Amino acid sequence: MRRAAPRTLESALAHLRNDLAPATTLARVQECWGRAVGPAIAAEARPTAEREGVLEVTCEAAVWAQELDLMAIELIPRLNAALGEQAITRLRCRTG
Repeated sequence: MRRAAPRTLESALAHLRNDLAPATTLARVQECWGRAVGPAIAAEARPTAEREGVLEVTCEAAVWAQELDLMAIELIPRLNAALGEQAITRLRCRTG
């Protein structure tokens, strides 16, 4: 009988992180937000709630909320690709 090779520390930690991470859609979006939308948007807006596929994004300024509303058609597919499923159907942007 052969023994399986030991896992790398990186692999073990990734597995542990996945087990400990909250399984909510919002938590998963928050984890991939910066990679999906880019650093400029991530610096000005953050996902704050999700319900039935509608992602609420809180922006630093009204101009950013308006811009993200216009960019939703591009951002939603990028977020869903990062999530690996079609979890987000709409963005609701507000200032906060």
